[in-house]
Amino acid sequence: MLRKRLMGLFVLSLVLLSCGNRENKSNTDKTLDSTDQKTATVPTEQKNILFFGTSLTAGYGLDPTEAYPALIQNRIDSLQMPYKVINGGLSGETSAGGKGRIDWLLKQRVDIFVLELGANDGLRGLSVSQTVKNLQAIIDRVKAKYPDAKMVLAGMQVPPNMGAKYAADFKNMFPDLAKKNRMALIPFLLDKVGGVPRLNQADGIHPTAEGDKILAENVWVVLKDLL
Repeated sequence: MLRKRLMGLFVLSLVLLSCGNRENKSNTDKTLDSTDQKTATVPTEQKNILFFGTSLTAGYGLDPTEAYPALIQNRIDSLQMPYKVINGGLSGETSAGGKGRIDWLLKQRVDIFVLELGANDGLRGLSVSQTVKNLQAIIDRVKAKYPDAKMVLAGMQVPPNMGAKYAADFKNMFPDLAKKNRMALIPFLLDKVGGVPRLNQADGIHPTAEGDKILAENVWVVLKDLL
C-alpha cells in the first residue's frame, strides 16, 4: 500500500513539473516574441533657428503664415527635421535697435542664427561703418552666449539713388562681415524679388506672398547645408 502511495505521489510530481515547465516556456516565448516587444525610441532633441531681422523677416503686410520664416518651417516639417523656427523680425528695426533687443531673444537657446539687419540703416542713409559695428556687436553676443551656434548673414543692397559709393560700401559690408566671422552668406535676400513690381506690395519695398516664397528659396539654398 505504501509503495502504491509513493508511486502515486511520484507520478503527480512529474505531472505538476511538466505543467510548470510548459507554463514557463510559454511565458518565456511570450517575453522573447518580437511581436510583443515595443522598440524603445530615443526622442530627438529639438533645435531652434532664430531669424533676427526687420519687417522683411516679420512679414510686413502678410499673414504670419506667408512670411519666409514660416515657409522655412513648413519645409523643415515636411522633411521631418527637428528644428523650430523663431521669427524675431520687427518692422522698422535698425542695426542699433537690434543690438538693444538681441539679449532678450537670446534667453531661449539658439542653434542656428540668421541675421537680417541693415536694410533700414541703408534706406535712412546711416553710416555704413556704424552699421558694421552694430552688426558685429550682435554677432559677438550670439557667439558669446551660444559658441556652437551656426551663423548665417543675409546680404542686402540699397537703391543707386543713395550714391554709388554708399551703395557699394553697403553691399560689401555683408560679405566682409560673413568672411570675418565665418558665417554662411545669403548674397542678397531679395534676389529675383527686389525691383520686380508684381512681387512687391504697393510700397515697392516689401514682398508679396509670392515674393516671400522666393525669399524662402533664397534662404533655403544656404540654410539647408547647416541643418
